Amino acid sequence: MNTPGPTQSPSSSGAALSALPSRTARALAFVAILVGGFAGGLIGFALVDVQCTGNCSTSKAIGAGVGAVVAAIGTAVVAVLVLRAMGEWREIQDRQR
Repeated sequence: MNTPGPTQSPSSSGAALSALPSRTARALAFVAILVGGFAGGLIGFALVDVQCTGNCSTSKAIGAGVGAVVAAIGTAVVAVLVLRAMGEWREIQDRQR
């Protein structure tokens, strides 16, 4: 007889619970960070391109790099918050079952 005891949760007989988001959610978050970084790089490049005259290849590269890093970090922060919210939402739903 395998009934849940005081130290065993009802869900322990089924799949193991995990705080990690699904692989799909993590992959989508990673892709979102890459796309955000790419977009930030384009914006940084365009801002320097509009303001600079003459030979500005170094300045454009720096603008693209800084824009990419800043946008990727911002997107990563949002992605982490979304993944944590998904985990908390799943935990609440599991408790209600």
